[in-house]
Amino acid sequence: MLVILGLFLFVPVVMALWVSFSDWRGRGSPFGADVSFVGLENYASITTEQGLPRRDFGLALRNNAWYVLLVVPLQTALSLFLAVLVNRAVLRGRGFFRTAFYFPSVTSSVAITILWLFLFSSTGVVNTVLSWVGLSGPNWFNDPSGVVHNALAAVGITQPPPALADGSMLGVTWWEWLGGPSVAMSAFILMAVFTTSGTFMLIFLAALQNIGGETYEAALMDGTNAWQRFWRVTLPQLRTALFTVLTLGLIGCWQVFDQIYTGTQGGPGKTTLTPAYLSYDAAFLGQRWGEGAAIAFVLFVIIVAFTLLQRWVLRERPVSKRRARAYQPSTVPSTATGTSATPERSSR
Repeated sequence: MLVILGLFLFVPVVMALWVSFSDWRGRGSPFGADVSFVGLENYASITTEQGLPRRDFGLALRNNAWYVLLVVPLQTALSLFLAVLVNRAVLRGRGFFRTAFYFPSVTSSVAITILWLFLFSSTGVVNTVLSWVGLSGPNWFNDPSGVVHNALAAVGITQPPPALADGSMLGVTWWEWLGGPSVAMSAFILMAVFTTSGTFMLIFLAALQNIGGETYEAALMDGTNAWQRFWRVTLPQLRTALFTVLTLGLIGCWQVFDQIYTGTQGGPGKTTLTPAYLSYDAAFLGQRWGEGAAIAFVLFVIIVAFTLLQRWVLRERPVSKRRARAYQPSTVPSTATGTSATPERSSR
């Protein structure tokens, strides 16, 4: 197993890391004599140097950041809701609903993307249903406008304040960063929530079935309602499952590629461009292999950083001294004998 992992995982990663520091052009061996070490030149071209590669990388990060910001909470909340729903003993046909909710997850992402292109076309089913209620749907996959900018324009705000228009990061102004996902990216966000919630539902469902019934019985005896039982009993015991779902969701969202490749290839106006697709475009289409590898490793660092941050947020915290005192035996003076008595407290 170690040999197989080393041959097909470790060695290619080391080779890609070397490519990100070299001027390899895709011909011959990356370790050939004609390949030179260029240091951080490939990383500088996408982070510090003025030019199109830097702006494209900034746009890709902006698009992907909005994608992560919306998909991860929505898919986590929906998958948890579905798991609680199908875990109820009073629900009839639980097996059918579990299969139905999970089915989109086992369908090819390419097939789902093609289906989505038909559903969200200008004359597709989505716009047809919207027309029934008097709404005119957008041309989803051809509309590069940001949803936040559209919402601000609806209340008369069309020009950015000078602070947002003048400041920038990675060649993208703060006004563009805050524009929200484009209408086209919004359709991909809906698709991601639709296709991934079923998988994460199974993770939550397995964790829910491991919670003992006596825990809920004790909570009922304490007089808790349904919301208090979920918030104080169920959710704390789902910490491990929640960490797994959030971690897998973050990794999957930052690595989104096949939907973009099949659907829009970064368009319209580069508003669906993602770092994973940009890495492919720079290396395989633009023959800038060092730049493509550099984008991949910057993306790797971003994923690791967010995973560590998430693990720190969801870590097990020690009980505070104030709360711990409520569960410790207290010494009560005895008025009859002058001695102290320590009554026992029932544990919760």
